[in-house]
Amino acid sequence: MKIVLFGATGMIGQGVLRECLLDPNVEAVLTVGRTASGKHHEKLREILRQDMSDYADLAVQLTGLDACFFCLGVSSSGMAEKDYERVTYGVTLAAAGILSRLNPQMTFVYVSGAGTDSSEQGRSMWARVKGKTENALLRLPFAAAYMFRPGFIEPLHGATSKTRAYRIFYAISKPLLPPLRRMFPNQILTTEQIGLAMLAVARRGYAKRVLEIKDIRALLGT
Repeated sequence: MKIVLFGATGMIGQGVLRECLLDPNVEAVLTVGRTASGKHHEKLREILRQDMSDYADLAVQLTGLDACFFCLGVSSSGMAEKDYERVTYGVTLAAAGILSRLNPQMTFVYVSGAGTDSSEQGRSMWARVKGKTENALLRLPFAAAYMFRPGFIEPLHGATSKTRAYRIFYAISKPLLPPLRRMFPNQILTTEQIGLAMLAVARRGYAKRVLEIKDIRALLGT
């Protein structure tokens, strides 16, 4: 399987990249982002670019891929809706649009979030924009597209958030997360679980196109 990964330097993306590189059935991983992952592996190739709104010049590199794991995203905190939509919807659909044209056989997996508003009409700004993004992705002519809606995420294996406040929170709460995950298995996922679930859905699909936490766990048989 040949995979393209967007957002490999974010907390979730770091976990997903790790699982892709460890998987013997993954032949190659191409990452696209503004900064390098810092990883060195024979499977890994990275494309660095500042303009994440247009990928026409990458058509050759983005052809012949089996799956896309789209983990790129920003926090909506302090952002105006138009700015959040420009990044969350605009950047995602720019990538998905060209990938669907070049790789109609592709499986596209998008990291959304628990509480996303599929109606696009709710009061929560981030949930509306995420819902709009999900709906647009599901209309594209991919072989299959899946929306992952994780809730609280526990970083493992050195994965770290780019957001300072989140890093402080995770550092303080780290001792509590393993027991909380055991007590509330349908509320907390790890970066490792998300990566493994993405690989699983890319290989064998799933009955639902929008996956909540319990569905992501079901992919792993847990």
